[in-house]
Amino acid sequence: MNLILRRRHLAGLIASALAGIGAPTLANDGDVDESDGLRSGHLFISTNSTAGNEVLVYKRSNTGAASLRTRFATQGMGTGAGLGSQGAVVLSRNGRFLFVVNAASNTVSTFAVRDSGLVLRSVVESGGLRPTSVTEYDGLVYVLNADGSGNVTGFRNDGGTLVRVNGAVGTLSANTGTAPAQVGFSEDGEVLVVTERNTDTLTSYLVRPNGTLQQKTVTPSAGAVPFDFAFTKRDVLVVSEAAGSSVSSYRFADRSALPVAVTSALPNLQGAACWIAVTPNGRFAFSANAATSNVSSFSVARNGQLPLLASVAGATGGAGALDMVVSPSGTQLHVFASRAPQQLVSFTITSAGALLPLGSVSGVPAGSAGLAAN
Repeated sequence: MNLILRRRHLAGLIASALAGIGAPTLANDGDVDESDGLRSGHLFISTNSTAGNEVLVYKRSNTGAASLRTRFATQGMGTGAGLGSQGAVVLSRNGRFLFVVNAASNTVSTFAVRDSGLVLRSVVESGGLRPTSVTEYDGLVYVLNADGSGNVTGFRNDGGTLVRVNGAVGTLSANTGTAPAQVGFSEDGEVLVVTERNTDTLTSYLVRPNGTLQQKTVTPSAGAVPFDFAFTKRDVLVVSEAAGSSVSSYRFADRSALPVAVTSALPNLQGAACWIAVTPNGRFAFSANAATSNVSSFSVARNGQLPLLASVAGATGGAGALDMVVSPSGTQLHVFASRAPQQLVSFTITSAGALLPLGSVSGVPAGSAGLAAN
């Protein structure tokens, strides 16, 4: 099958993973902590609804499925269909703010995260068309705009209000048709990366102290259709590649925007590896495989090499596997399974990187996007 046909087949698989309807909620067996505040122990996902985007807040559990606790309007509009991106909902690194893209209204909403709830602080124009991914480092926020010519636009977070940084706009590898999937900062905040699915490239930039970008670097991906990525605490870049259901790793030299492959397109023997998550200690990485409704696991060596631990480390029961997040403690993995019944599927992560089922909660709206945890 040639690459164009593979892309069309893959698009169909991902589209089917995004389709479906909800079902009744399963019971929650216990809480992560004794506090009832929203500052810890929760999951955040956006409904991406055409009737008005909302953030759904779920309480995590140590002993069972998560449970829906509350919801907050973003005062923006969603597309009603999956965004094909990672990072539609992101917490600031200090956990005090939540950023949510509103892809149909070309805006970004910022919430203050308080024990009493989420407080909407601002809704600002994203700087382009169809924002699908957002990232934050030390108060600097970049938004990926996927449509039109596509770009990344920089803001400063001023107490919950995003203020445009003068000159902080990065172009992508081409003027149109790149199909970017994610924007993200390196662990040290010195590099900004965008994956581009249609061009099979990684576009990266060095970040100046004033928040603007320099030294744009366009690098061919080690595998076809680079989708999403995550950085480990040692700044190893782990990238999923949907066409071959593979994962690659890269390192950056000091003050360089050039990613150098360490492990190139390692197959996980599943279908459509799209979403990626890593543990806070940097030891393990997981790929969500949209076509085969499961999760693969990898160990991450200090030098960035990626041995495959388990081709099927966890399964979502045929319901797809899209957005994914690891809890801040590194002991839980949560996956948005997007086929009917749409659900959040939870696992315990053992010290050896194995996944043990915790439970699932259904009733997540079709088309939901993004997943963050505190």
